[in-house]
Amino acid sequence: MMKSAKRVILVLFLGLCVPATLFAQTLSDTEKERRWMVQIVDTLFDGETIWLEADGHDFLGIEMEGFDGHTGRAAIVVHGIGVHPNWEQVIRPLRVGLTEYGWHTLSIQMPILPNEAGGLEYVPLFDEVAGRFEAAIDFLQARGNREIVIIAHSMGSSMTMRYMDDVAEPPVKALVLVGMQGGRENMVHDNVSALNKVKLPVLELYGSDDLPGVVDFAARKASAAYTGGNKGYRQMMVDGANHFFDGLDETLVELVGQWLAGLDSS
Repeated sequence: MMKSAKRVILVLFLGLCVPATLFAQTLSDTEKERRWMVQIVDTLFDGETIWLEADGHDFLGIEMEGFDGHTGRAAIVVHGIGVHPNWEQVIRPLRVGLTEYGWHTLSIQMPILPNEAGGLEYVPLFDEVAGRFEAAIDFLQARGNREIVIIAHSMGSSMTMRYMDDVAEPPVKALVLVGMQGGRENMVHDNVSALNKVKLPVLELYGSDDLPGVVDFAARKASAAYTGGNKGYRQMMVDGANHFFDGLDETLVELVGQWLAGLDSS
């Protein structure tokens, strides 16, 4: 009973302390962002919540130091459609698990819409993506992190591709894209064309039981990367994995962690 009372007091206090710029003009559903924030703060056990600012709008991040302390390496973790930076599938396993591989992780809240919104309704929100990435990168660089990678899932992967298109020379060392859809028609972003232009090392992971929009375009995405001359691109299909890698959290973290470790020797 005492624990529950303390949580209620904490949430009420946070409600009073939410930055006013959380409600600044943005296409993202700020009320939903606030609800996610309250839920995260009330249940967070691994990491610390922080506030970042982009385009006059404050948004939530969760940072967690690497297991061995400061290494100068950091990973920005990007969630999928409509969820939050501590989502239990894919996102939390990666943001927590990669700290054991020496990575400082920062999982950030991306622009979101109400639950009933379809994927294509997110297209206007992509204009707000670069600002959130830049805020996260500035935060990490200010803390001495010079080696920064982006690890994204689903819609977050498409948002990452949009960021790569928008920024001529992003201060990012590598990309990990999990469950990224491809193609152009009925997609929020032309990820195939974007991959053709990316020159950074890229690990693209998807499951054998992934969404059709992911599996059906796997060959086309790989071809685009190789045609573009990206010798650092690698695509891996994980047998038995669905779009959320349910039941395969450890496998997912191990694949990503080992690939990132290999960047130092490549």
